[in-house]
Amino acid sequence: MRRVVFNQKGGVGKSSITANLAAISAARGLKTLVVDLDSQCNSTYYILGRDSSPSSVTIGDFFEQTLSFKLISQKPKHFVRQTPYPNLDMIAGSTQLGALQAPLEAKHKILKLREMLKSLEEYDAVYIDTPPAYNFYTLSALIAANACLIPFDCDEFSRRALYTLMENVEEARSDHNPRLTVEGIIVNQFQPKASFPQRIVEELKSEGLPILGTFLPFSIKMRESHDLAKPLIYTAPKHKLTLEFIALFDELHPHMAKSSSVEDPVVEETSSL
Repeated sequence: MRRVVFNQKGGVGKSSITANLAAISAARGLKTLVVDLDSQCNSTYYILGRDSSPSSVTIGDFFEQTLSFKLISQKPKHFVRQTPYPNLDMIAGSTQLGALQAPLEAKHKILKLREMLKSLEEYDAVYIDTPPAYNFYTLSALIAANACLIPFDCDEFSRRALYTLMENVEEARSDHNPRLTVEGIIVNQFQPKASFPQRIVEELKSEGLPILGTFLPFSIKMRESHDLAKPLIYTAPKHKLTLEFIALFDELHPHMAKSSSVEDPVVEETSSL
């Protein structure tokens, strides 16, 4: 299964959701790959750390190679990096993606990501992080993926953007990838005691939008996890937010929910934050 995590609005948790679902996937025994298509490289830093070697290959090197007329080129596996976590690999992001976008569009390279990921058939799960824009890279991801997960952070601006986003996904499905489905909208940074977020969620449900049943609460623990450059199951496995991420993973994989459990040697007291 190849999933793209996509929202045109920034700050809705795309990288956090990508990295944490992928970490749980790997911990459950699935051979998992993360692809970072955002020039900010947030999911790369989150999983590999900010001290990861800048000389290592990135997704930018892959796209640059597609623009070359060299007869000898690197195989897709060359661009994959191991992470510190078992079963979890990564194709790192690149700050050069912005400069490469216009040449890639001019050369009609929109299918190259799909070709690359199809050749990496050894992976059970692929999670694709995307930039906060509908551009060459997000369209490449939508063409390459089987399913789309949409983070939503319960404010009116996000709600307005959501309708345009759904139209863009449908256009990508209709024009390029008929197998693409919207797997669900992930309610993120949810505050259950506030009436406004609850009202927005209920209204979206009444409109028939595919709101997933697991809501991710706001927690400072996420920022701490970012700072440590370790997904939540490795920093706070017993924390409420971690358990909600596990519940979200189980909702997406109901066949695995009863048969597996995520365990980690780190033990931390559960906090309400």
